[in-house]
Amino acid sequence: MTSSRRHHLKSLILGIARDLLTAEEKRVEEERARYMEEKCSPLSLPGSVQELQDLCKELHQKIDVVDEERYDLSVKVAKSEKEIEDLKIKVQDLIGKFKKPALKKVRMSADSMLQALLGSKHKVSLDLRANLKQVKKEVKEEDKEAVGDWRKNVEDKAGMGGRKKMFESEA
Repeated sequence: MTSSRRHHLKSLILGIARDLLTAEEKRVEEERARYMEEKCSPLSLPGSVQELQDLCKELHQKIDVVDEERYDLSVKVAKSEKEIEDLKIKVQDLIGKFKKPALKKVRMSADSMLQALLGSKHKVSLDLRANLKQVKKEVKEEDKEAVGDWRKNVEDKAGMGGRKKMFESEA
């Protein structure tokens, strides 16, 4: 097929598509006009105040009916969307393959993690050292003396852990 023939066929197809689109737009416009004539009668404004009030009450009743229909349809759509989502989840379960999202590595302190979990209302500080028991180291004075001159009182402590002198003094 030559390029001129291809170009000619393409232009014919585009012309037919344009005609179909204009016909579709015309049909939609006629449908809209017909619907509006059915649902909305032409407005004739009465002259007296009582007739105007009656007209307003009638219009309010129609608005209430339309709002109820709109609410019912929105609930029905929400229910359908939830069913679709549940069915998608069931299909994923049956297939058994799950797409795991790529997670980013985030460095977070414990305070910011708790704040993210509990919300910004709670001011939480995680000070682990505050809850620990305070322990004071006792330095034994005997150990300090023992560290000194080891030769001092060797004879006093000689034999039986220093008890030898105690027995000799008694005897």
